[in-house]
Amino acid sequence: MIPTAAPSVYQAPKCFFTYGTMGHVDTKQAPHKGKLWTAITSQDFIHKVDLILPAEAYASVQQVIEMHQPPQYSKVTMALGDILEGEFFTEYIKKGASLHVHYRQPENLLNWRTGNILMLSEGKTTMGNLFTLHEGTLTMYLEKETYERAGLVGKPYGAKGGRGLKPRWVVLFDLRSSAMLRGKKGFDRLIYACKNVLNQPTNWLFCNTSGSTPSPDPLQRYFPTSFTSSPGITRDLVTAQGPLDIPSEIIGDADRSALEEAATECYEWLSLIRLGSPRVAPQDNIDPYLSRYQVPGDAEKEVTVCKLSWQGFISSRWIHKLLVDIIVTCPSATWFSMSATCFSKNVPGSGDEVMIIRPPVAGTNYLMWETKVSE
Repeated sequence: MIPTAAPSVYQAPKCFFTYGTMGHVDTKQAPHKGKLWTAITSQDFIHKVDLILPAEAYASVQQVIEMHQPPQYSKVTMALGDILEGEFFTEYIKKGASLHVHYRQPENLLNWRTGNILMLSEGKTTMGNLFTLHEGTLTMYLEKETYERAGLVGKPYGAKGGRGLKPRWVVLFDLRSSAMLRGKKGFDRLIYACKNVLNQPTNWLFCNTSGSTPSPDPLQRYFPTSFTSSPGITRDLVTAQGPLDIPSEIIGDADRSALEEAATECYEWLSLIRLGSPRVAPQDNIDPYLSRYQVPGDAEKEVTVCKLSWQGFISSRWIHKLLVDIIVTCPSATWFSMSATCFSKNVPGSGDEVMIIRPPVAGTNYLMWETKVSE
């Protein structure tokens, strides 16, 4: 018999488009609900953030950006069991479940949890072992041999009926649960697996999203290397004017095919600006054999934009606050676009992404694209 070929690890991403209204935004009562805000906060391990706006609007947001504390994160080498022991487990994980603050208190704006951290280990979901820690949930992507030796309870990982010749498993633990304590059967089994099987030191990215650090800091025991993501700024970038909104007649007629085409044209134009592509430059004269892309609409009209980029290990909480500040600061008739790209856990360059644009019209409409990569 001819063995079945292993399926490709690459799955085509899906893009979901939303046209909606964000409502009134107040920095003292920052919104948490609604499609726009839940899409932002649902991003887990963000690698890059891009902000694009007209050059003339940069002066109005420059002070806000300078006052906004840049993202900070660390690189550290720890064994998985180190996360579950001592002051690190108590201060950074268990205390994250104990306190909640009211979102109406300005001094605690967006500080939904204390002691909340993000951690992402080296590795991929498609080979080897990968560990993540998000909102107190430890997720382990394990190869079959490791899973069987660890003796943990998980479930098969991958597309049903197409897991190939090397099946993998995923195991989840809610470390903030009251059952995650010494003496409890499930927690003791996890500790045993960490000591006897999952005991190799691993490189991690670490981000403290709570805004406060315990004293003394339990992380210092592992000699972390700290980083600060300063924004890269590209000023006076001249491009051909692309589409910035969906024509009202398309919305009024509920023309799905026309809506998809208009949304794709806007997304393409913004994406090429993010990439710094010469295809959006005025009078681009590349050979059509190499590229047939043309800026939709009036390509003779030019616009000068400014692009700011942050790169590192960034939390959705930081992006949420930045977006609120930009919306409040920018004049209502000024357009801007913000995007957040997550780390890829399998194929390089295939991380989840969300991009929004506020059109250059008075009002609170927005366009949003959510790209989901099938794992």
